[in-house]
This record gives sequence, structure tokens and C-alpha cells, in this order.
Amino acid sequence: MDVPKNNQNQPPAQTWGAQSGWPTVYHPLPSFHHLGRGPPPAPQTPQAWGSSPQSGRDTSASDQHQLGPEAPPSATSLPENGGGSAPPCHPPVLKLHPPPQVCPYPPHNSSWSAASCFHPNQPPGNAASGPGANLRDGSDPPSAPAQRPAGNTNFIPTEAEEDRRVPQQLSPSASRYGLDPDSLPSAGHPPLCKDSERVDGCGSCGASMCPPMSWQDCGQRFYCPFCGKLNEVAWKHYQPTKGVNGVRVDADHRPELSLGSYEVIGSQQEPAALLLAVDVSASAQRGGHLEFMTQQIQAVLSSLSREVPVGLMSYDSRIHLYDLSPELSRPHMLVIADTEELQLPVREGLLVPLRDCMESVLSILQVLPHISGDHEGCGGAPVELPIQAALAVLQGLKSPGKLLIFHSADLMETGDTNSSSGLFGSNKPKSVFQPSEQSISLAKECVSQGCGVHMFVLSQQDVGGAWPGHIPHLTGGALHSYAHLQGKLDRDRFSRDLRRTVETDFAFRAELRIFVSKDLRVSGCYGMFVPGPNPAHVTMATLDRRTTLAVELAHTRALDEARGAAIQTVLSYSLQTGETRTRVHTLTLRCSRHLQDAFRNFQAQTLLSFYCKKMYCSVLERPLQELREELQTDTTEALASYRKHCSTSCVSAGQLVLPRFLRALPVFLNSLRKSEVLLPGLRSSIHQRLQLRCCVLAMDPRNTVEHFYPPLLPLLLSDGGGLSPGEPLRCTAASLQPTGLYLLHPPLILLLWVGSQVPACTLAQLFSAGCFSSLASGEIKLPVLDTPLSVYVRSLIDDLSERTLHSQKLLVVKQGDACEEELQRLLVEDKSPNGGASYADYLYHLHFNSVRLLQ
Repeated sequence: MDVPKNNQNQPPAQTWGAQSGWPTVYHPLPSFHHLGRGPPPAPQTPQAWGSSPQSGRDTSASDQHQLGPEAPPSATSLPENGGGSAPPCHPPVLKLHPPPQVCPYPPHNSSWSAASCFHPNQPPGNAASGPGANLRDGSDPPSAPAQRPAGNTNFIPTEAEEDRRVPQQLSPSASRYGLDPDSLPSAGHPPLCKDSERVDGCGSCGASMCPPMSWQDCGQRFYCPFCGKLNEVAWKHYQPTKGVNGVRVDADHRPELSLGSYEVIGSQQEPAALLLAVDVSASAQRGGHLEFMTQQIQAVLSSLSREVPVGLMSYDSRIHLYDLSPELSRPHMLVIADTEELQLPVREGLLVPLRDCMESVLSILQVLPHISGDHEGCGGAPVELPIQAALAVLQGLKSPGKLLIFHSADLMETGDTNSSSGLFGSNKPKSVFQPSEQSISLAKECVSQGCGVHMFVLSQQDVGGAWPGHIPHLTGGALHSYAHLQGKLDRDRFSRDLRRTVETDFAFRAELRIFVSKDLRVSGCYGMFVPGPNPAHVTMATLDRRTTLAVELAHTRALDEARGAAIQTVLSYSLQTGETRTRVHTLTLRCSRHLQDAFRNFQAQTLLSFYCKKMYCSVLERPLQELREELQTDTTEALASYRKHCSTSCVSAGQLVLPRFLRALPVFLNSLRKSEVLLPGLRSSIHQRLQLRCCVLAMDPRNTVEHFYPPLLPLLLSDGGGLSPGEPLRCTAASLQPTGLYLLHPPLILLLWVGSQVPACTLAQLFSAGCFSSLASGEIKLPVLDTPLSVYVRSLIDDLSERTLHSQKLLVVKQGDACEEELQRLLVEDKSPNGGASYADYLYHLHFNSVRLLQ
């Protein structure tokens, strides 16, 4: 590793992430095939975000995607006169594969990730596990070389000879060459250290200890790259330095001194609780959902750990708490009629470990469907009531928790709905997305307490003005809505959503702090959380391993190329068991004055994720038309800048020049511009737009890309009778052939398109249907058939559904059917039903405007 020299005020730029196993920053996804019609470019060595391996202009012609008469065979012509529409260059072939399934988290249910630019897909460290581990990153050879016979140094034993030599009693992990498995680096463990034992970080800015901090005066002081201050080292943590580079003698034994990522074990607090709130109002009783719902809750509780503290309440216009103390012969109901100022009558027995209250909880759930609710004149209860009651319980016991609300009654809107900041108090588009002041206040209380709200709305009414999803999404939870639970499909979706919500591991009371070099500043942080005054300090009630934030950095002056830029994220949270953890990620990036270096390290997928979160957060403050224009302006200026400063050959005005790694950006941003949130149409209701905005804001980069450019898979049978899945196709109606079956799978829904000329034998193998006309369209569940096509398609759908937090509906769309309108919204290369431009037209306008900008 490159270590700063002793008594050096400004440390040199270092790539600590790459040396210590830090994941490729801003590269959370597998590479896409680019937009050329020729073969994809050769894979390059992954580099840290912002790193600049080379400088100067790139003379490679492959960085230019030229459209014109003199272009190579992989190019397409644009008209010189600016008229007509341009055929699109080849879109990204979305052959997505999941990132390497190497566990980047400690084994104690602490699988959390905080920021999109720091979304780990690889182990955060390359530390060796076990005593005596001394292997470094490719620097030291193994300490136990293979034994060879004397006098024959060229002898290499065959595999059969080696098998005879290895004793049968050795473990499967033992090496036949004498290597000790315990001394080898392990990918399954981030390095851990105790809070009391780690070296303290900067006392001025609060940054945690990390390798970029350079040591001075033989280890008595260190320089902080984030604030530029010198700090004294506490005597209990003092160690001298060695060598001309001034490395501490204990650097190899301390993760905070040698690795870019490590985790700190803190104190023990109250474990997180699971609270269940069930609507038992008169309208809920009439709906007939309670019996099925309570049966599903009982089934889920039976699979939980018996150490989890559990609380149960029911509500109508009042709150019914239940004392689950094991000393009682049966649980006691405590009714709170005054809901204006909630006061708990007791605290003991409201949260009890499941092992001590399982029988009591099951007995209450069996009785709840038969409890008479309020009188018939009361329609239901506001959804804020159980949240307030749960907060009172958690605050009284000083515990975080996960609140599950099962609301069956008609939704009621509370508070002042006529204010300009209300949910539907204004005709301005941005006010539609703004939560009410009461929702913001409750969400802040949940964040402070570490309470994540998950709501299951079972009402048959269309959720409109009383949309209850703001609080769940702002607390790291989710809203699951069902039109009714009478059909089997809705009941299956409810069961899957409930089980997934309960079994997913969460972190509680999360606090994210971002530190950057003093020449940089955090100008924005975007995601699904309650924003605070400082974008570099974010607090969240709960988060899970899919939680993703986008961070925007800005600088007011040129960065120092010799020193580089340092970025550190510090995420503090508590586990389900109550153990507190602090996860530290540090990265040092090289800086370059050459614009070509910046374009060489861009990634279209990451830029899409960033722009999506920024635009969807900005709808609370700015008009939608202004946001769409900003997206087009940013893309136009980027293309013009690349054309002016990075193009190495003479190009005519009719030739389109695109950066190699941004060829997919126009189709991505065009899909974002004409999405239901930024370009709403008459075909989507207000509650659908609200739900869509929150769901997309909570997506990780991979799901974000699949949402804005859904993979279109052809389902084909090979000539030999076996199944041969096809490559992903362009997301356009021209890819659909009447003789084929196609699966379109964005993260929120699955669509199976059936051509009108599909053979009858294929329909029988997949749908058990005799002909095309007898095939039912709409939401279905595929029949379980013992045919290769049925087995493959059902397995594929199950695999895709496991990648999302919400269970997905499967819609069968027949060619020429009315359901094709749902499909048209997702074919993002075509013109949108809401009026958005096609990809070909949008690309032409980008080219025309970028050329005009340079004239």
C-alpha cells in the first residue's frame, strides 16, 4: 500500500478501496452491452468511482458513436438538414445478472447498506480470519509450500497420486498442498473491532479513523484529510511508527488503520420489538377479512424466534391494548377511549418475549374476528391512531420496533386538508406529492424512536385523498394495498408480503454521516427518508440491505490532483438483538483536470439511479415541467461537452458522438422524463402516482434500471424439445412477434404477452388452454403442469419475484386485448400513451440541440 510519509502535511491520493476489498463505487451493477450494433467492448478492470488511471485525450475511435454516411458499418445516418426522425442506436441489451453473492456483511443479521454510491456488492475488506493470518493482497506467498521429493525438483504428482496421499479423515476444506485453511482470507467476515479498543478519529470534524489519515511526529499526531486539522493521539492508543512512510507498528492488526471498510461493535440496548395492530371496527367486521388475516398472522408468528419481544393491539375509534404478562392466567384487555392525549395505563406486559406470550397472542388472534366493533354509525378509524399508540408503547419501554398495521376499514382523512401544504389542498402538481404536516410530525417521532411502519390496507375503496403511505415509506417501511381479499390471488399475495415483511432483517435507529475533503461539500442527499437541515447527516427509523440513498457532491474550486479527494460514510445502527454497530467506509479518489478521464469513469446505470432519486425528491418543491427540462438540459450539455473537448476526429453536424459508457443514458433519461411521476396522464390515478414515487425512491440501482428499462425476454422452445431462453430484446412493440411468448418483468409487475398466432400446443403446455380465444387475460396464476415450458416459466417467475420486496402480480396480455394498454406504458422506446417522446425522436432532439449549442 502507498502510505503517507512521516511529517507530510498533505497525504498523496490513494485507492484504499481497491486494496482492501472495497466494492467498486458507483459500479453496483454488472456491465451492460453498449449501444453499438457491433460486438460489445472488451471488459475493463473495475476502478473506483472518480479514479483516473490515465490522463489526456482518448484517441480511441471506439469512444465515438458516429451517425453519418462516412461512419463505420455499425453507425446510422442522421439527416444533415435536421428534418425527419433518426433511427435509434442500439439500446442496452439488458441481460442482467445478480452481483456476486459473496456476503459483504457480518454474520449477525447486520445486512444493511446506506448509500447508493456506497452500495456494497463485494466484501468490505480482505482481512484474513483465524489466528496467525498474515496474507496480504498479493504481496506475501503462503507460508507452507507444497512438499516435493528430494532429488527431483521437476516432479509434479498426478491427481490420482495426490488422492492416494491425502488421508480420508481430512475435512473437505483441507488442502492437499499443505495450506492451512484458517490462515487464508475469508470473504464471509467484515472485520470487527470493539468501540473501546479502536483508535479514536478526528476530534474536530468527527470523522472515524481510516487509512488516509497520515501519522506525524512518530505517531503522536495524525492529519485528518476531511478537515485538514492535526489531532493528538490518546496515550492509551499510542503506538510508534516505522519506516520512511510513517506506518504505525500495529497497522496490520487494526482494521481501522489498514482497511477501507470495518465495523465497530458498540453497547447493548433494548432489542427491537414486533408490534401488531389489527383494525376491528364495524366496517372491518363487515369486510370479512379478519378471520383470514388473523390466521396468516398466527402462521407467521410460529416461524419467528422466540426471543423477539411482541406486542398486540386492536383498534376502532378506540385503542385496545393487551397485557401479555406470563404471570396472568389469561391476557387482559386495556381500552383507551381518550385518543386525543394517549396515556398508557400500564407498561408491564405490553411487550413480552414471544416464548412467554405465544399462547396468549394466539388466543387473542382467534377471538378478534368475533369481537363486536363500534356501533354501526362509526365507519372506521384513522390510520394515524395505531401509530400514535405504538409510539407510546415503544417510548414508554425505550425500545425500537417494527409496527405492522392491518387496516380493513374505509380510509379517513384527518387534519387540515385545505392548507396549501396539505396532501390535496392545491391544484399545483407539486402539492399532490406533499405529505400533510401531521404525517411529517408522526414520521419524525418514528425516526427518533426507531419505529418502522408497515401498513397492509385491505379496504375495497380506491385509495385517494386519504392516501396513508407517507408515514410507512418515510420510516423505512412499506405500504401494501389490496383491492379485496376475496380471491385466491390477493390472498396469496397478502401471505407472501406478510411473511417477507416479518422475516426481513432490519436495522433500527440508523444514523448516516458523510465526510468529504475540505474542498468538497455534500450538496444533497436523496432517498426515502425525512430530510433534515444538513444533507451530510441523515437519520432513519429503519433500513434493510436494499436501502439506497443518492449523495450529491459539489466543489467551489479546483481539486488538488496530487492530494485527491477523500470520502467517508459512517453508519450507526442497532440490530434486532439490541447490539449497536457502526460501519465505516472510506475511499480516496484521484482527481484529473482532463474531461476525458471523467467521461471514462461514468456509468449510465448509476447516473439513472442518481437522477431518479433527485428528480423524485424534487417534485415536492418544483414544477414537473421544470424537472423534465432540467433532465434534457443536463444531457444536452454533457453530449455537447464531450463533442467539443473529447472528440478526436473531424465529425460533421449529422454525426452523433456519444461517450462509450454513456451510450445508454439517453434511453434511460427519456424513460425517466416520461414516467408516471414526472409526466402524469389520465390513465393513472393520484394514489398510483404516489405509490409509484415512493416505491421507486426506495429501489436499489439494479431494480431502478429494470424499472425504467424493463427486460423483455422471449420464451421459446428449441427444435429438440428442450427450453432455450432467448436474449433480452429491445423494449419496443417492434420486438413482439405474433407467434411468440414474451415476459416483461419490471420490479413492480410481471406481464406475459401472448401473440395471436402462438401454436395451440404451446398454449396447452403453459396455460392448459385449447386455443387463443379461450385463453383468459388479466391477473392469473399459472397452472401447475408437468411440461418443460410450464416448469421453466414458473421457475423463472419465482426467481424474479424473490428479488423484490413486494410480491408481483402476473398479468397475461393477449395481442389485441384491452390489457395491452398496461404493456404500452412499459415499452419505453415507443411513444408513451401519456405523450412522452419515443427514444428515436428524443435522441434526435438531443443531437440537434447539442450541435446548436456549440454553434
